[in-house]
Amino acid sequence: MLCTNLTLINQDMLEYLKKHKVLISTSLDGPKTLHDANRLMRSGGSSYDTVIENLKLTRAVMGNENVSALMTTTNNNLTKLRHIIDKYVELGFQGVFLRSLNPYGYATTGHTEKLQYDMDDFVSAYKEAIQYIITLNQKGILFVEYFATILLTRILTPFSTGFMDLQSPAGVGILGAIYDFNGDVYPSDEGRMLAAMGDPHFRLGNVQRNTYRELFYSPLLHKIIHNSCVEIIPGCHSCAYQQFCGNDPIRAYSQQNDKKYMGHIPTSEFCKKYKQIISYFMELIRENDQAVMDVFWSWITKREYNEVRMK
Repeated sequence: MLCTNLTLINQDMLEYLKKHKVLISTSLDGPKTLHDANRLMRSGGSSYDTVIENLKLTRAVMGNENVSALMTTTNNNLTKLRHIIDKYVELGFQGVFLRSLNPYGYATTGHTEKLQYDMDDFVSAYKEAIQYIITLNQKGILFVEYFATILLTRILTPFSTGFMDLQSPAGVGILGAIYDFNGDVYPSDEGRMLAAMGDPHFRLGNVQRNTYRELFYSPLLHKIIHNSCVEIIPGCHSCAYQQFCGNDPIRAYSQQNDKKYMGHIPTSEFCKKYKQIISYFMELIRENDQAVMDVFWSWITKREYNEVRMK
């Protein structure tokens, strides 16, 4: 998976990536005004038109199924999630991941008032967006909210989702790793962002200088994995949602200064978000509205809503 803003992509690059079966992930925060609010070019000009044009080129070469987009929820677009969803539908995406702002990088460097918000406000906006997406599906528009699908799969089926943030032990360095442009390797993107902020604590090494064993059998990664099982973390060990949840050792270190990477999850924003959203889906499941449950099962089984409804 290659993460790129697409602004410098070209035909030759795409042909090379296609040959080597590399997937593309880009950033798209919705309509032009919302996207450009936080994603301007270095010159200060709009990046939206360039991204959209290069998105078309990327899809033409790579295939729609090999190109995905992520949005970041900021204070600027928190109340405009419907506009973002509508833009994703318009552009032919079959889903969106409504993710909250992470406390790393640009979000913490003098832009907090512009970008950040209370987690309760995010959860409220998220619930409204889910109701809107459910309505779209019931109107025949196949569109998934990926975070909801991950949680619902964990709640309603015995199958694992492989989502890095909801693993015990943590999925960092096990389910994936981040390779920076200079070859530095991190157990997760959050570790890379901490390094960009001046704290390279989670750098595992460099692909040009270190062997695979040195990178992924390091004492640092062993410690992270050893201490990141929710069954032993204070507050998580007795939580009713333990089997649906996970933890964030990078955040425990950066936000709660825990060198053991456990943190006190019950007092974290991570826990606040997950508990509220999992509770929300539990409430919807208990209501047993068949039309809503049909939408959920269509997301989980990757089928059309009408196909699920006819069963």
